[in-house]
Amino acid sequence: MAQENKNFIEEIISGDLESGKVNAITTRFPPEPNGYLHIGHAKSICLNFGMAEQFGGKCNLRFDDTNPAKEDTEYVESIMEDVKWLGFEWAELRYASDYFEQFHKWAIDLIKAGKAYVDDQNAEEIRIGRGTLTRPGTNSPYRDRSITENLDLFSRMTAGEFEEGTHVLRAKIDMASSNMNMRDPVIYRILKREHHRTGSKWCVYPMYDFAHGYEDAIEGVTHSICTLEFQDHRPLYDWFIANTDVPHIPHQYEFARLNLTYTLMSKRKLLELVTLGIVDGWDDPRMPTICGFRRRGYTAASIRRFCREIGVAKADSLVEVELLQHCLREELNKTAQRGMAVLSPLKVIIDNWEDGFVDELPAENNPEDETAGTRMLKIGKEIYIERTDYMEEPVKGFFRLAPGREVRLKHAYIIKCGDAVKDANGNVTELHCTADLASRGGDAPDGRKIKGTLHWVWAGDAVRSRINMYGNLFTLRNMGDMEEGKDYKDYLDPKSLVVAEDALVEPTLAAAHPLDKFQFLRHGYFCADKSTTREHPVFNLTVSLKDSWGKEQKK
Repeated sequence: MAQENKNFIEEIISGDLESGKVNAITTRFPPEPNGYLHIGHAKSICLNFGMAEQFGGKCNLRFDDTNPAKEDTEYVESIMEDVKWLGFEWAELRYASDYFEQFHKWAIDLIKAGKAYVDDQNAEEIRIGRGTLTRPGTNSPYRDRSITENLDLFSRMTAGEFEEGTHVLRAKIDMASSNMNMRDPVIYRILKREHHRTGSKWCVYPMYDFAHGYEDAIEGVTHSICTLEFQDHRPLYDWFIANTDVPHIPHQYEFARLNLTYTLMSKRKLLELVTLGIVDGWDDPRMPTICGFRRRGYTAASIRRFCREIGVAKADSLVEVELLQHCLREELNKTAQRGMAVLSPLKVIIDNWEDGFVDELPAENNPEDETAGTRMLKIGKEIYIERTDYMEEPVKGFFRLAPGREVRLKHAYIIKCGDAVKDANGNVTELHCTADLASRGGDAPDGRKIKGTLHWVWAGDAVRSRINMYGNLFTLRNMGDMEEGKDYKDYLDPKSLVVAEDALVEPTLAAAHPLDKFQFLRHGYFCADKSTTREHPVFNLTVSLKDSWGKEQKK
């Protein structure tokens, strides 16, 4: 098998191993436990764990829990579940809070070296003092405090003597730097909040930029792989490492984050969708969260494949959501059991069918899988078809039921449409048809060609079901291109969920367990929802049958 081209991260790691710069690699996936992971995190998970696997190294799962105001054990547990579901195991489970004592000592070391000071300005004063991209910052009036005074104030901050927002510890770097991140960044702030692991032990907490590199140094991380927004933070990452006595010197590398069409990737905004009740929780199948994709019926393998397909680049780009759908379709086509579901039922009575007679017919569970076996379908005098499969005055190209026309019932018989019964408003309530009883299995005995084939369910054993037809949550292809003055909620698609409350499914589908996956003939791929029961089955549309991405690639 030909060797695939390496991405730039692989090239770096290969070079470091070959040169002896490192003997073995250590990576880490470092989420903050302040929300549920989304599909963008899946790319980082696959990259960090994938590199460790590929090069025989190890990858830690580390929670950057430095902000107790936003973090929760619920998020910790969900993140661990998502990483495992994607198929990865961490070498060690770590927390930033494991290192709070060490972080605090390094902060004191910076103060003693004259490289950090306590600032009494409020957040707005600090923001103004930092200047702009075209104007250098101005020194804080507290920048030249003595080491003794800074040590005393930081000790009093740590003891809880001051209120939130009154004092911060800042690194003393360069207020005229062209890199805004280097203009005396805040490295510790007062937060009198309960921490999910350390409780009320601390009331000062390190900022992410301060903690990040030190965590990597403590854990022996060789390749700290981050998304591009951290590129301008790298000089600060290196400054903290260079100005304290650390056990290991890590290096940061940046790659392009995942931007997906019709998708929002901001944890803050996703949290807002949940808290405002716009979606049904973090695992709403329209959400781009990993748990949302799981509930919708996506597989871990399809997401891993998608992450391989999009590759690792140095520049941001917008990836079509159709590629993700294509990766899933190709898998489900090979693995999903087939079944028949009628979303908008129309009753059909077969007039020449013997009263009380029920036939049983074999049906393939998956024609793409010889080992999938068959199931038996029952059919009797009364069945249901899709309401859209009948047209009184058929248009050109309509090959389904119409007066005098024949269609094939999948796996069963050929039927011919006769009379339609209507209600007082002129709506068709049932059809009367006749069956070619010699066409059992669907083939005409005289060899005549039948253009239309319909799915159906037998009235005798069909089970009423709720079927959720999910689409994109947003109407805007690139959510980064919102019009000025508009909010992301202005682009919510009111048709992102359409519910078929009175759908009918064949009994094998009704027996599905949560997350079981099926292809509903002529409709698409569906997944049994977490709320499904045999008495009240519920299914979610995972992805339609139409594969626009695959067709485009074949042109």
